[in-house]
Amino acid sequence: MSLLAWCSRRVGGLSMIAIIALSYWVITSESVVERHGYTFEHPESKTAGYTSPTTTTGAGIWTSIFVYYCVLVHLAIATFPLRACWAVWDITQTLSRTTRNSLRNLKSRPMHRRGSYASVSSSETLISSEPQTAAPSTATSSEAGDFEPEMYTDGGDISKGASVTHAIIIPNYKEELDTLKETLEVLASHPQAHNCYDVYLGMEQREQNGEAKALGLVQNFAKKFRSIDYVVHPSDIPGEAAGKGSNIGWAARKLSAKYGENRKNVIVTGIDADSHLASSYFAQLTDMHLNHPDTASTTLYAAPIIFDRNAHSVPAIVRIADILWSAGGMSGLYRGSAIAPPTSVYSLSLELIDRVGGWDTDAEAIGEDLHMYVKCFFALNGNITNRTILSPVSQSNVAGGGKGGLRGLYVDMQARYKQALRHMWGALDSGFALRKTVEMWQNRKQTTRAFRPLHQSAGDNFDTYFPESQLGPQTPDSPRESGIFSDVTQEDMPEPHLENLFYMAHRLFEAHIMPVHMTVLVLASTIFLWATEGKEELASLRWVIGWCGPIRAVGFIAVACYIVMYERYHTICVTTREKEMKEAGLYEGMCFSYRSFKTNWTDYAMIPLVAPLYGSIPCIQAEITHFWTIDLVYTVSKKVTRQRARSIHDAAAAMA
Repeated sequence: MSLLAWCSRRVGGLSMIAIIALSYWVITSESVVERHGYTFEHPESKTAGYTSPTTTTGAGIWTSIFVYYCVLVHLAIATFPLRACWAVWDITQTLSRTTRNSLRNLKSRPMHRRGSYASVSSSETLISSEPQTAAPSTATSSEAGDFEPEMYTDGGDISKGASVTHAIIIPNYKEELDTLKETLEVLASHPQAHNCYDVYLGMEQREQNGEAKALGLVQNFAKKFRSIDYVVHPSDIPGEAAGKGSNIGWAARKLSAKYGENRKNVIVTGIDADSHLASSYFAQLTDMHLNHPDTASTTLYAAPIIFDRNAHSVPAIVRIADILWSAGGMSGLYRGSAIAPPTSVYSLSLELIDRVGGWDTDAEAIGEDLHMYVKCFFALNGNITNRTILSPVSQSNVAGGGKGGLRGLYVDMQARYKQALRHMWGALDSGFALRKTVEMWQNRKQTTRAFRPLHQSAGDNFDTYFPESQLGPQTPDSPRESGIFSDVTQEDMPEPHLENLFYMAHRLFEAHIMPVHMTVLVLASTIFLWATEGKEELASLRWVIGWCGPIRAVGFIAVACYIVMYERYHTICVTTREKEMKEAGLYEGMCFSYRSFKTNWTDYAMIPLVAPLYGSIPCIQAEITHFWTIDLVYTVSKKVTRQRARSIHDAAAAMA
């Protein structure tokens, strides 16, 4: 392992050591400054000969570095919630405009269906006898921004959607059958499901009876989708780490062969086992893909998430932790955002997946959503296109199975901490991005690149790039189409987008470095002001660092403002989902969590506790642990389902 690889994988821990050492050196040096001035006088004339006013300078220039970096981090702390406020306002305003008119009855729409099929055999042979055909796009509209919600309908144009195939991967491991069944029922209720949804259940060989569970689901939903199948991810592939990334990566490699050369209008969507997507998600996705053909193969689509199913049944500190976690993802989804990493659910074309070589499967890729985004970003030299799908994805809050009381509170908080540790384990992505930055700079003069379809990659090597020198010349006597590289696509390589690279560095710093540096510098700045009180030579620096307190207050107020603004966003999302579930006939027993200040006032009191408990502490634990291992045991959190719980409205009615 090279020195760069070793250091980059531990960049978070090394930066933590550096900031602690800097803070300690500056504070200890400036707090023990001694003044050694003296005056020499002539013994006879009693006149002064010369004076030597010698004063130590403490930590020297390091004091200035500490002070200004401290202010910089505090500004970053404040700008994150401010950006989240802008994003939630922007998204809420757009959602509000699109929901003013009532949703049309989904069942009343014309349904131009065609026959569906499903395989009930092992999906190790997931290749159809005839590749699926997809009609070419005829859209010619120009670039029109990140999202244009006025263009989209709730269910989409079936005839238009039929020209796009949606390959939906549901990776899962030891998920409850009810959870998977409910997710499939929601997908099957979409009017376009029978026409263009190819569903793939990503099962794990490590799960006992996992294949039998998949077979049952395939049989139950065989007539609901264009196709439904399953793949079984082997448990003994060298170098792979158990988790969502390896599961979805295996499924993608298997389904890639199914579409043969007809890949242009195939869009792959990865979702969590408990994700509930509205029909408008795929309607907007279809329209965006067809209306922007020039960037369709370089676009990653992301959607905001909403915890609106069991929020009423988890402790306030868990609820507010999930709300602020969703704020992290939403903060990049406003119009005009150059960097928009997805959270849990995202979509990208099969062509883009070919370009980047599919999903990584090692221990570094445990945060599979962000890791795949970073991989796509650097594969395109930073020229990635971001589009926001304004159809919030319903998620369940993490629950540990607590049944109330202090014991239940502890169990639920412990479950949420394990998830936070898994999130912060993604600090490895910062090192991954650092190595990719070096690689991009080294290859900055490369003008072309070539790649193969994902399923044609050699062996277990997921890197499908081929240097131009290996492809050989393409001449009339020796056309490449008939040679060994007949399936290789060659294209121009865009120049590195340095501005986007700066934004990417900022977002990764914000996600993986700032939680630890924030904690250290909040304490260090307070101690520094106390230890240097009365030092006139530090008056200007003390004045500068004195701004940290007001900046922290602005950040705290911005977080509270975000929660206030989130209330309307939450109401719109849960109301829309409730109405769609009623029209789909899935309302009975479905969970809906509404918010009100009367019942959720404790959320605001939990804000000061969430940042250290579910941000700084798990980040510190992850970064320290990375010094001796990058492997993390992947665990599955409990999910709420309508088969096991009633909606809050039904519960209230029962108590009345």
